[in-house]
Amino acid sequence: MPPAARFVTRFAAEPPQDALPSGRWADTLTAEFLEACLRINTDGEDLGEAGVPTWYPDRTWNGRTYVPVTALTTTNLEVFGYVSFLPGDPHGTGEEQEPSDFAASADFTDELAESHPDWRMDLCDEVIGTWRGEGGNRADMTLVWGVPQIRGGIVATAELADLAVDQCLLVEDRFTLIAPDDYRQDFLEIKLFNVRGEELARESLYAEDGEDDDDEE
Repeated sequence: MPPAARFVTRFAAEPPQDALPSGRWADTLTAEFLEACLRINTDGEDLGEAGVPTWYPDRTWNGRTYVPVTALTTTNLEVFGYVSFLPGDPHGTGEEQEPSDFAASADFTDELAESHPDWRMDLCDEVIGTWRGEGGNRADMTLVWGVPQIRGGIVATAELADLAVDQCLLVEDRFTLIAPDDYRQDFLEIKLFNVRGEELARESLYAEDGEDDDDEE
């Protein structure tokens, strides 16, 4: 096999290890997320109260586990973010260790999927670190989570210059990815595939910004 033409980290994160949060574990994560929501810079916007959180599949990268979350608020906004922590028993020693070192991030948006019937995927993203490549090039390690707005999807992928760099089977119609972005002027595309491997949808994390710019011009 010849050397790879594009040297970039691929499938750097562990696949989901646990079921979606429930019970006391969900309560613990919810408390961390709601505390992060209190720190949001709202610029005077009334966020209202967050409703029941929607949790997404966990992914672990660089020693930390990330569990993304979204929630609608009583003022018809959406708060979104993640809770991260050091997982228990990370080395498989069999010793019982509780998750520790919790941290959470939160933000809000007024752009809801119900107001955009043309959306084929509802995505959120957050940069969580950096990967250093050749020649001083750096990639933004980006957490991406979402929900398809069309039926039939079974797996989501992240692609950089048509190279798959992560993938996630849908769990209760939700997915989480961790992938390098903005590397050597290449940017992530998120794709949705059905059980036959047929592409159903694709979204760029930057498409909406570009469309807005075009409208303003």
